[in-house]
Amino acid sequence: MLIDILSLFPGYFKGPFDVSIIGRAIEKGLVAINLVDIRDFSENRHKKVDDRPFGGGPGMVMAPEPVAGAIRSVKKEGAHVIYLSPQGKPLTAAKCRELAKQPHLILLCGHYEGVDERVIEKEVDEEISIGDYVLTNGCAAAIVLVDAVLRFVEGVIGHPEAAQKDSFEESGHFDAPHFTRPVVFEGMEVPEVLRQGDHQKIEQWRRAQARKKTVRVRPELVKGEES
Repeated sequence: MLIDILSLFPGYFKGPFDVSIIGRAIEKGLVAINLVDIRDFSENRHKKVDDRPFGGGPGMVMAPEPVAGAIRSVKKEGAHVIYLSPQGKPLTAAKCRELAKQPHLILLCGHYEGVDERVIEKEVDEEISIGDYVLTNGCAAAIVLVDAVLRFVEGVIGHPEAAQKDSFEESGHFDAPHFTRPVVFEGMEVPEVLRQGDHQKIEQWRRAQARKKTVRVRPELVKGEES
């Protein structure tokens, strides 16, 4: 998979993509991440990429010329262009699975009050939001999307079943609670069912516990299900 990330701060991504699972995926050649500075496409001698919004209002808007130029510099046939925006569709596990099948993602990070709407209409395939809140820029959202999507790219996660067993995957519920040694920690014991070796009972316990927490924390996820 090729991922091009377009932003005003390419250095923002250096740490998160140099270490851990994503860093290893890059080393293995499973993904290539290219960082593009939108300022490089400004024709202004001061590399200015924003201007006041028509109609008034606070803040600045990213101008269409440098943003469109940055997108077109990396856009090839088959590329899928995503604008990270609080106004987009929610990023879900299902959407991550879908995006993991794309050979080429172009991620546009918004800054200031956002991007000139004409660029979105002309160049962007979809807008995606990582939550109902606003960030200072789209860089953090791009990191979240990349991390979530790459878990579904074959070879990125060490254990092939790991991504399938996580929250939201098999049943749409949360994942079950996990325990490891020691058996007793500060007076709290690992549930006995997990120590007995009966895999059928363990699976039943895990499903029940996962649903119990989902009902407590995110009841809308189980709305309409039979008790």
